[in-house]
Amino acid sequence: MMMCDKCGDEIRAGEERELHGRTLCEDCYMDTLSPAKTCDPWAVHSAKSFMKQSGGALQLNPVQRKILEILKETGGVEPKELAERLQIKPANLERELAALRHMEKIRAAMVGEKKVIRLW
Repeated sequence: MMMCDKCGDEIRAGEERELHGRTLCEDCYMDTLSPAKTCDPWAVHSAKSFMKQSGGALQLNPVQRKILEILKETGGVEPKELAERLQIKPANLERELAALRHMEKIRAAMVGEKKVIRLW
């Protein structure tokens, strides 16, 4: 077995990806090629248009629903704590947060010197 040079996870033989001299797992490879962007006006417009067409119904996955539950319970948490509570990699959390941000369900705020994720 090999190890991902970015996240340190084990990679099965044949599933590794090479990029700029680094051996990456598929998730890290995709994150490097297409990083999540929370501030994307076109994505926000698309999400709003989709919600209008679907009668306002949201298509949330289980992780996104859990994020909203945690934020409702806590009033807001730091991204690191959120990833730990969800038991997911920070890169996976960033993708979920970007999607929720595009739907205008969450936002970031500064509390003192800490960045906190909260409900919109």
